[in-house]
Amino acid sequence: MNRSQEPIPVLLASRVRTDEKRIMAALERRGIAYRYADSRTLWGLLGRGENAPTVVLNREIGQARAQYAATLLEQQGHQVINSARAVEVCGDKWRTSVTLEQAGLPTPRTALALTPEAALDAFEHIGYPAVVKPLTGSWGRLVTKVPDRETAETVMEYVSALPSPASHIVYVQQLVAKPDRDIRVIVIGGVPLGAVYRRSDHWRTNVARGATTQACPLTDDISKLAAAAADAVGAEIAGVDLIEDADGRLTVLEVNHGVEFSGFQAVLGQGLHVADRIADHLIARLQSCSKSL
Repeated sequence: MNRSQEPIPVLLASRVRTDEKRIMAALERRGIAYRYADSRTLWGLLGRGENAPTVVLNREIGQARAQYAATLLEQQGHQVINSARAVEVCGDKWRTSVTLEQAGLPTPRTALALTPEAALDAFEHIGYPAVVKPLTGSWGRLVTKVPDRETAETVMEYVSALPSPASHIVYVQQLVAKPDRDIRVIVIGGVPLGAVYRRSDHWRTNVARGATTQACPLTDDISKLAAAAADAVGAEIAGVDLIEDADGRLTVLEVNHGVEFSGFQAVLGQGLHVADRIADHLIARLQSCSKSL
């Protein structure tokens, strides 16, 4: 693209899922030209790129690729949604917890142990039951409930045997006594669009693990906390996960930078079009980018 041309938005992804197709369709309905870029073919030289700066919607599903894609594109002068910082913070559970705590937002008691042996002391301080989570990952994979000291010793023995030194760094979190549900809120441009409950008979309430979704009232408390969490991590488009304790107090569990919204959309129905809101936000950022040229 020549620098004299008007920039067009780019949708970056290695897999074009239903969500990405909906975003593309929303742009097409608005008559907005866009370009799809397969992140598996992306490369670039250090320094400003030859193409005119534009806005890139980063929908890469892989954490490492999403993070480095954002870093590469930003150093070339492009505006990336979500930013490299947001992807890095949201993609690391410890960094997310640190950021939320620094922003003064309620989050479960959390500890980081640099060895499995040290983790046993962390468990004693956090208290049982607790949860061990991988620092990176999604969909509830490898999240382990630890009800007592004996289980902790067994789990840490397995962790010690893992080959990667990074695997020996242990993220320990309080298991909050909660109803059979958590709350997912989608926030775009600082505005919460809506909320859904994710319900399950299992203590993990990830949809990928079979949880069902139903509409959740978007109360002022839910809306303010979700917006504050997205702002804290710097995510323009975010899926914020909240949990309620036994007394109904809300806590931020995590913030997702590459939020999937098909299930969310299906529950909230035709009154709310997530893809349209994403498209509108992308267009607004593109207009801002054009004025700066």
